[in-house]
This record gives sequence, structure tokens and C-alpha cells, in this order.
Amino acid sequence: MSPVSAMPQPRFEGTERYVATPELKMAVNAALALQRPLLIKGEPGTGKTMLAEEVAAALGRPLLQWHIKSTTKAHQGLYEYDAVSRLRDSQLGDEKVRDIRNYIVRGVLWEAFESEEPVVVLIDEIDKADIEFPNDLLRELDRMEFHVYETQQTVRARHRPLIIITSNNEKDLPDAFLRRCFFHYIAFPDRDTMQSIVDVHFPGIREDVVRAALDTFFTLRDIPGLKKKPSTSEFLDWLQLLVSEGVSAESLGGEGSSLPQLAGALLKNEQDLSLLERLAAMNRARR
Repeated sequence: MSPVSAMPQPRFEGTERYVATPELKMAVNAALALQRPLLIKGEPGTGKTMLAEEVAAALGRPLLQWHIKSTTKAHQGLYEYDAVSRLRDSQLGDEKVRDIRNYIVRGVLWEAFESEEPVVVLIDEIDKADIEFPNDLLRELDRMEFHVYETQQTVRARHRPLIIITSNNEKDLPDAFLRRCFFHYIAFPDRDTMQSIVDVHFPGIREDVVRAALDTFFTLRDIPGLKKKPSTSEFLDWLQLLVSEGVSAESLGGEGSSLPQLAGALLKNEQDLSLLERLAAMNRARR
């Protein structure tokens, strides 16, 4: 067993800046109680990354972020050995080449394991990496320790971090990895939840503008054939533009006869813009 300190687990009750459903709060608290990674899936723009930031703030813990790319390897989260720098320094006669520890670059998990206080670790968009990436972390996440072969030292976690892993569902994750996580899918917000999100971000905004904007937004998402449905974050960007430009509720009630104003905040490819233009033209022709 790893000598991780036993501490009473705090609870996440949401924050003023983040609208968390009861199910999402339950998932975070379950991960804390089970001391297992929390795997969060959901459409892009549903607040998966922001969740880690808000959980860290609510629990009063530092946040360490590891943003995954297609070229990211699991060992980079532990450490990397900078052999190139050591070779260069040896050619220059630098004395520090005698100590290989000078060329060990600590990764996010090493920093988390050696932190003096419990931290929150975000492993963001894990599905971008190679399919073997999650399996390569199983042992370290289970045992909360890893071995540094270059220095022959074992790094053990002083406190078990809360690890939040996000995925956009671009590829399936290995079963062995899934078994070790508590899973939650962030469903796309319904209208009432979206209204609550708007209230957090835009206190005092005109209610008629919000109603018209929500009508337009959810109508857009229901259009069959859209390549990319607008997300929560894109709706908030659009609403901010509507407010800054002084757009009225009446001008948003196009009933499908025209593209929404400032549609570039909601629709991000030419196919979807063309689809809406065709639908708008058909609606105008029926009148």
C-alpha cells in the first residue's frame, strides 16, 4: 500500500461562478470519497475543464494542469530525462553533468505527489493521446508512486490528489482504465439550467433578450444536419456580443427567415452557415 496520508475528505458544493447539477456535485464527492480519478465526458464547451478550476477553488487546493496533445506520452506526466542538455553541457565542460538529477524535469504528477498539501490535478482531453496512454498511467495512479530509473529513487505521494480527467469522446478508453475511475457524463444543459448559467455570467441582463436568445439557440441545436451544434461556451460568447452591440429581443425573433445576428459566434463552419441560409431562404419563399 502507498503511504498516502489519510485525511477527512472535503465536499464540493459548487461555486458562485459555476452551475453544477446535483449529479455532478455527487460525482465529484464520490471521487473524493473513493479516492479515485474522476472521468468527465461531455460535449465540447460544457464546462469540463472549468469544473477542475472551480473544484480546486472550492476546496482551497492548488490546481495542476496537464493538457494532452496527440504527441503526449504518459511518462511526461511523471518526469523527463533531458539527455540533450546533458550532452551539450558535457561538451562545454560544465561541472553539473556529474549529477544526473540536474537533468531530470519533473512532470505534473511528480509535482502533485510531492506537494506539501493536497492538490487537484487536471488531465485535460485524455482522448487526444495514443490509445495506450491511459493504460501507461494505471500503475502510477493506483499505487500513487513511481520509480525514477536514472536516479534510482521512488517518488511516493504525500497526499492523494484529486485527479479530474476530461474526454471529448473522440475515442474509446481502455476498459482497465475505466474500471479505476468514477465516471460522469455532463449532459447538455436544458433550458432551465442554461438560464441559471446566464444568471451567473450576466446578472441584470434584460429578460426578454435572454428569452429570445435561448429560443434561437435551442432552435439552432435542434436543426437536423448541423455538423457542429453550438455549445454552452459559444452561447455565452454570443450573448455577450448581443449585449455589447445592444441587440434587441425583437430583432432576434426571425422565426427562421434569416440567419441569427452575429451567427459567427455560434456556427463555426461554412457547411452549417450554408445549411441555415438555405433553410432561411425556404422559409421566406413559403411566405
